[in-house]
Amino acid sequence: MASASAVVSPLVAACISASGDRDGTGSFPGASSSTSSSKKWRKRDLTSFHDGGSLGALTVSSLCGSGVHGLNPSSLALVRSDCFQGWSFPGFLVGSDDGGGFVGLSSCYFGGRRRKMHPASRSGTAVAMQPTQGITEKKQTTKQRRVVVTGMGVVTPLGHDPDVFYNNLLDGNSGISEIEAFDCAQFPTRIAGEIKSFSPEGWVSPKLSKRMDKFMLYMLTAGKKALADGGITDEANELLDIARCGILIGSAMGGMKLFNDAIEAARISYKKISPFCVPFSPTNMGSAILAMDLGWRGPNYSISTACATSNFCIMNAANHISRDEADMMLCGGSDATILPIAMGGFAVRGSLSRRNDNPTKASRPWDVMRDGFVIGEGAGVLLLEELEHAKKRGAEIYSEFLGGSSTCYAYDLNKPHPAGSAAIHCIEKALSRSGVSREDVNFVNAHAMSTPAGDLNEYQALMHCFGDNKELKVNSTKSMVGHLLGASGGIAAVAVIQAIRTGWIHPNINLENPDKGLDTSILVGSKKERLDVKVAMSNSFGFGGHNSSLLFAPYK
Repeated sequence: MASASAVVSPLVAACISASGDRDGTGSFPGASSSTSSSKKWRKRDLTSFHDGGSLGALTVSSLCGSGVHGLNPSSLALVRSDCFQGWSFPGFLVGSDDGGGFVGLSSCYFGGRRRKMHPASRSGTAVAMQPTQGITEKKQTTKQRRVVVTGMGVVTPLGHDPDVFYNNLLDGNSGISEIEAFDCAQFPTRIAGEIKSFSPEGWVSPKLSKRMDKFMLYMLTAGKKALADGGITDEANELLDIARCGILIGSAMGGMKLFNDAIEAARISYKKISPFCVPFSPTNMGSAILAMDLGWRGPNYSISTACATSNFCIMNAANHISRDEADMMLCGGSDATILPIAMGGFAVRGSLSRRNDNPTKASRPWDVMRDGFVIGEGAGVLLLEELEHAKKRGAEIYSEFLGGSSTCYAYDLNKPHPAGSAAIHCIEKALSRSGVSREDVNFVNAHAMSTPAGDLNEYQALMHCFGDNKELKVNSTKSMVGHLLGASGGIAAVAVIQAIRTGWIHPNINLENPDKGLDTSILVGSKKERLDVKVAMSNSFGFGGHNSSLLFAPYK
């Protein structure tokens, strides 16, 4: 063990100085602050791993939720992290649905109970362990703070105000039309949920407007509208504790137009590439620019999980508040992909509807004649707030966020597993974590995007979980606006909250011939319906098998 001690000491020292500690003292939970770092860990608390032969058996503490800095990633094997329910890769942690860290080489998170790591190969290549069976979720040790919705902002094909947007949904108006942004005569699909009229004037500075990709313009506009809707004026913003105000607005595709334009410019010369291509293309930059504009210094990052992006962002933003890491969070998603490269990419996969002769009839979830989804664009942003913080400033509370969860199909790039087990698990886990019974959920805004397999798979999962509830009603906002990719969950959340506020749920348009075996009494018909929403669920499922379910309820 002589060779191990030489490495353990600097490693532990690095751990003790890490910024990821839970108690803010520079020590890990349970460690005495008066004890020197080299004595804070007992041998039985250490987890061993092999560094590929150069160091022999190395003992390393199992640091649940703690930051570890300065590690050589080549010496780390894969390890299961109970704390975050994710995989720790060499130098990185893939974050979890319950707010785990999203970090790089300088701050790696390891977690959970003591585990023996699989020895790496002699070449130093990391070898994955088999997931441990029967893992139980970590019990909460502190009281969870309640999270409420106090503001909403949208940019959609059916309007850029939450009330205008929802009234159009209630009236059954479709935002699907022929594409005008570019000449698509040679494309098999020439329709989309395209925003025909939009101006960021008054929300985004003219200088930035000229340089930004539309996904960022939509994001900043919807974000600021959510603030205004929540009563956060410039004067009110000055009174906030900006260190406890954060932004978590994601995008599935990011700045595709900026990047595509840069590629075209590079064909001539690299000097023709816009200097704003790199900084304004990544998915995180919208949140960053918005934070700079507002001066907010709380949690700020972006999650990108394809079509489930908004839900992941909302869920993690709520976690920051419930864990007392923030008081207010802007969260949601934005995408603008009605471009030749995106339309062509989806078209060659055969994913898009080709009902070009009748655009408003193209998006038809659960209808037997559906032939693919319709791309939409826009943004949906919520202002989440800690309940007492909202009450103290006299904010109007639209609804309460009860919780959510996520799972992964781990089956196919874009096909759900036929059994639907991951979707069922996601829904059941959301209920369990939120303390909500199946009988309480009487409204679901489904992901249903008008694809043959996806619509039925989700319906079957819903019936498995809620089939005995005679009050249940299910609709899909995508029947009228198309699929806004990373923004879809954001505008769906707004539609759910509006249903809670108004007592009206919007119709499923184009559901003229439902698939066999579907209970049409559960699926909302062609007209809006009255419903006293008890608990509402909003589902978003993304390419790659990402499943997410959120729960909202009237504030009481």
